[in-house]
Amino acid sequence: MSSLLIIEDDELLRDGLAAQLLQVGHKVTAAADGEAAQSLLESQRFDGVVLDLGLPKISGMEMLHWIRQRLPALPVLILTARDGVDDRVQGLNAGADDYLTKPFNMAELQARLGAMLRRARLPAFGGTLEVASNATRRLRVDATLPQAWLGDEALELTQREWALLSLLVTHAGRVVSREEVLETWQSEPGDGAGMASNALEVYIHRLRRKLVDSGLNIRNVRGLGYLLETNAA
Repeated sequence: MSSLLIIEDDELLRDGLAAQLLQVGHKVTAAADGEAAQSLLESQRFDGVVLDLGLPKISGMEMLHWIRQRLPALPVLILTARDGVDDRVQGLNAGADDYLTKPFNMAELQARLGAMLRRARLPAFGGTLEVASNATRRLRVDATLPQAWLGDEALELTQREWALLSLLVTHAGRVVSREEVLETWQSEPGDGAGMASNALEVYIHRLRRKLVDSGLNIRNVRGLGYLLETNAA
């Protein structure tokens, strides 16, 4: 089940979307304007956002820029009546993951959301994942092999440590739940399946020690999960 935020000022459409997405198993929260959405995004964790561009108070495009500055890995699907090619190009270039125009087919919306959320759970499409910090050495994680580097120095990681670090880096700035970590481990080949949840803290502790000079910290968010964040300057 994914937690979705719908940002839409049309009450009828907002309620209809929420009902449909709830019916297929998502957890749904709705906001009628950008200010309400910002407050929700600062206080809650979401797996994806459905964003209207024609919002009151804060425009949808301003909202998209705000999300990309603070939650760069959060998937965003723009849902709007603006159907011009220039509008689509502008939205995608500004950081939207997908763009769907009104009127739309609900089955297509659900399919696009599903694809967007699946992509967000992947480490990357090859190459490496990178995350910035206050330190001079950048953390890089190989997207397909259990390898990572702080600057030019290779980190020694087990398969489980690499899978956990990849997940945290992919969702840097967002809370990753214990359940998501366990699901990731279970999808890994070898002995990742059946991992006990009480062993998670052991692996978190190991990663914290290996990231001690990275300018990054893995914070335990009580009752929610783990957050990869930049240490205070």
